[in-house]
Amino acid sequence: MIHPEWGYNAVIYEVNIRQYTPEGTFAAFEPHLSRLKDMGVTVLWFMPVCPIGKINRKGSLGSYYSISDYKAVNPEFGTMEEFKRLVAKAHEMGFKVLMDMVTNHTAWDHVWLKEGHREWYEQDERGNVVTPYDWTDTAKLDYKNAEMRRAMIDALEFWIREVGIDGYRQDMAGLVPLDFWEEAVPRLRSVNSELFMLGEVESPDYHRNNTFDATYAWEFGHLIERIARKEASVDGLRNLLNHDKTVFPYDAFRLLFTSNHDENSWSGSESERFGPAQECMAVLTYILNGIPLIYSGQEAGSAKRLAFFEKDLIDWSSLNDYTPFYKELNKLRRENPALRSGERGGEVIYFHSSQPYNVLAIKRKQGDNIVMGVFNLTPYEIQPAFWDEDYKGVYNKLFYGEQQLYPGQYDPFGPWEYKVYYK
Repeated sequence: MIHPEWGYNAVIYEVNIRQYTPEGTFAAFEPHLSRLKDMGVTVLWFMPVCPIGKINRKGSLGSYYSISDYKAVNPEFGTMEEFKRLVAKAHEMGFKVLMDMVTNHTAWDHVWLKEGHREWYEQDERGNVVTPYDWTDTAKLDYKNAEMRRAMIDALEFWIREVGIDGYRQDMAGLVPLDFWEEAVPRLRSVNSELFMLGEVESPDYHRNNTFDATYAWEFGHLIERIARKEASVDGLRNLLNHDKTVFPYDAFRLLFTSNHDENSWSGSESERFGPAQECMAVLTYILNGIPLIYSGQEAGSAKRLAFFEKDLIDWSSLNDYTPFYKELNKLRRENPALRSGERGGEVIYFHSSQPYNVLAIKRKQGDNIVMGVFNLTPYEIQPAFWDEDYKGVYNKLFYGEQQLYPGQYDPFGPWEYKVYYK
């Protein structure tokens, strides 16, 4: 896989424009760019910015993922010119920009249906356009239709040519046939050779033929939730990491997260799903091989489940308490080559501990750079010891100063405590 150079050290930040500010607009979000830049974010993923359908709309404002026009901007957020200005400003400050695109379905009042293209949609035996699952505000596209495929590729090219975005986060990419992506992505990369593709899918197949740079690590995200609830073990995590290592290409990027718009709205905030383990699990997403994701409000420790179909402002009251945490993690990733994504980073290697049933002890090495992470994945106080050829000498300790490591020396850990060493 040939990834854009900037992807290897990416930190992705998911932007929920509607809930970000009281105004919920592009213009109101723009002043936050400097804060996110200072925090160490490198990539901005904007949730869908296209107009939202009105037929069968859910709630008063509707779902971002029920799109009525693939080549227009939601007037709730502003104008096309304002979005272009926001993207240009982000580029000027060094960010890359991903746009969320919904290719599996459209709104019922999408321009394609208004133009009479019913044959572009899946239909039942009576000729009725069908809806996927219980997403009753959407109509399912039919990828057997070649004309629709051409129109979709044209829509995807539009934002690259007209706005200059750097890539896509493809909603429900796994519900769209893989052969469409194998057709579409080379076309898109002929417009921008550095295009980055993030797919909401967990399948190694979607990495083949230079299609998707990154895919979701859903199983990992759900497993660490179960560990936080004491429903799964450290052994289960090691088994999953070993499985993914054998199934996914080593140069595949995996998106690692403790929250996103789906998890927050439908399953709960970090504090609900992880409780006192939330900080430990967030650090883990930075130490393993993948791309870490921060969702809007996580850097403020927002404990709200944001309403999906209504206005529901993020709680920013604790911004100064949590931002330094993510700023330090982003600095750790930026300054340690061992933490690069894919084949550029160090392999995840386990090292020995006296309590392997309680502790995940891992290291990654790249040249002279070593990063070691030890995670107590239990709600109990423990005192394990560790042995490894690199577990000795003076290291920098994340959030602290220097520390001397001694193999075989027992080290006290509080519940869900983590220790990260690097040099």
